[in-house]
Amino acid sequence: MTCDAPAPAAAPETTQWRSYGPKRRSTRALRVRTSAALVAATVLAVLLVPPLVQLDQQAVDLAAKLRPPSFQHPFGTDDVGRDLLLRCVYGLRVSLLVGVAAALTATVVGTAVGAAAGALGGWADRALMRVVDTFSSVPHLLLGIFIVAMFRPGVWPVVISVALTHWLSTARIVRAEVLSLRSRPYIDAAVSGGASRWRVAVRHLLPAVLPQAALAAVLMVPHAMWHESALSFLGLGLPTHTASLGTLIQTARGSLLAGQWWPTLFPGLFLIVPTLAIAGLAGAWRERIHPRHRSELML
Repeated sequence: MTCDAPAPAAAPETTQWRSYGPKRRSTRALRVRTSAALVAATVLAVLLVPPLVQLDQQAVDLAAKLRPPSFQHPFGTDDVGRDLLLRCVYGLRVSLLVGVAAALTATVVGTAVGAAAGALGGWADRALMRVVDTFSSVPHLLLGIFIVAMFRPGVWPVVISVALTHWLSTARIVRAEVLSLRSRPYIDAAVSGGASRWRVAVRHLLPAVLPQAALAAVLMVPHAMWHESALSFLGLGLPTHTASLGTLIQTARGSLLAGQWWPTLFPGLFLIVPTLAIAGLAGAWRERIHPRHRSELML
């Protein structure tokens, strides 16, 4: 009688790791270069086109209204004959100004609140976080409409509105970073050496959270530009005679329904492309601050 030999034990499953190869790294580098080129082109257009082009972007020419894109007018003309390319550049300048100013203001407010909550702790931390939760419970756009409605139409009411509705995430990020830093040995050594809370916060905590706050400011610029465009599109932001991307899209609605696509398409592209480029650069910066693992687990 013969017995079969036992089957060999199955080899244990081995964990395979797949590293990011040159192709993935080259794709990331191409994305960063493209984003940087688009941001540079945006800045150059905003800074150089208005002084170099000796044309009035408010000049009305009813004989040339709603002309399609041509060599004379690469982006066509709007409903009163104004050159759409020049209007888009001026609108981008206004929207970018609002976005940068609102992002910087929101970052300063959020950094101050988050640093104070994390450094003080106790009842001050709880009170400040309850204020943050209260503001967060109201939709950003609804709160922004309420704030803008209290002022006359203009650039700075929009900046105030966007800033007061976008500092909450920065405050949470900075507070979390400060709470993490408070447990570091060098902070304990500074406190043991007799340093006051103010000195610890100014000399040690704030410099450590500045990269996070700066990254939050850059990430906030596209969001602020979209927020301004939404308010202007609703007729609550900038006056209709002020060229911003939101007002250009708002005034082109009738033309779009009539079949003229260019007054809506090009301002939309001027809004989408720069914001995506800024977000791409901010994403690359975030990867440098918090580097991801260069390999991923394959199960």
